[in-house]
Amino acid sequence: MQVNRRTFLLAVVAAAGCSRSGRSESLRSAAQYLWGQQADDGGFHSATYGLLRSGQSLTPFVLGGLLNVPEIVLPAPSGAVDRALEFIKKHTNADGSLGQMDEAAADYPNYATALAVTAMVKTRRSGYQRDIAPMVAQLRAQQFSEENGWKREDAPYGAWGMGGPVHRPPNAGHVDLSMTRCVLEALRASGVPASDAAVTRALVYLERSQNGDGGFFFSTVNPEINKAGQTNGRFASYGTATGDGMLALRGTGIPDTDERIVKAAKWLKDHHQPDRVPGFDVAPYRSWGSALRFYYAYVISRTMPDLTVVLPPQGSDGSFRNSNNQVKENDPLIATTFALQVLTHQLKSDK
Repeated sequence: MQVNRRTFLLAVVAAAGCSRSGRSESLRSAAQYLWGQQADDGGFHSATYGLLRSGQSLTPFVLGGLLNVPEIVLPAPSGAVDRALEFIKKHTNADGSLGQMDEAAADYPNYATALAVTAMVKTRRSGYQRDIAPMVAQLRAQQFSEENGWKREDAPYGAWGMGGPVHRPPNAGHVDLSMTRCVLEALRASGVPASDAAVTRALVYLERSQNGDGGFFFSTVNPEINKAGQTNGRFASYGTATGDGMLALRGTGIPDTDERIVKAAKWLKDHHQPDRVPGFDVAPYRSWGSALRFYYAYVISRTMPDLTVVLPPQGSDGSFRNSNNQVKENDPLIATTFALQVLTHQLKSDK
């Protein structure tokens, strides 16, 4: 008898609801794998992608995930956190930007800097406020704001781009919701209040990125990176962007009862699929549904923890990989860090 996809998924979801001890063991194995990838210089370096080999964006990304793992599951190896922090400090420019120490290519400077701020705040090491001050200042300087010549009516206003040289009108460069969310969360973690001008400006961009159906799209500036295409002349909503949008809205300090968050949550609930990203149901966009699988599981674990997500099988070494390489989730450092964060949130939700 042929088993249809719905029946198969129900069986997989049931199997995914494993015992707390099983989830804990999977998390421990993933954390052991990641700590085992730390290089002698304290960084985490991609063996899959040359752009990520410098470790400048990967190190705060991986470290941030590992810092969330409860010590009862797996304590960090002695000195490992401090070695990662020293790597970050060593590769941060005098102007507070991480990700620009490789002459060949920038390594996602705004992502790297924002993730570093968030990780350093988590550690609460002595002097961390002094260390993050220039990084926070750099992130502020990167916003598409009046200080850089942008007006409220401009499409990128309130958002953040890749980083590096500051963009001024009319050239915005690459602008997207994910980077904007990461920077917002870093600013808020550093102590920037919801009333701050940088936060209120960001709300302008977020509102422009949200559709009437409650879902979000990726960029108001770069049409080609809105991965679900257009519907009726408007960029279509999809799962990862909507998760990012909901997290970014929370990052501005507005409550979950706010209509914008309520509508985003409803979109996610109504469209959720446990094993792929919703919103990519037609060609030529369908492959993105599996390409962003780990990222989607991560944002869902943070925004809608009651929704079940199914991760691909874990390797015997504790790592995870995506067989689809469109957005680098075939790199085990990336996929395993996302999976580790999903497992961490699930474990905490089990309590």
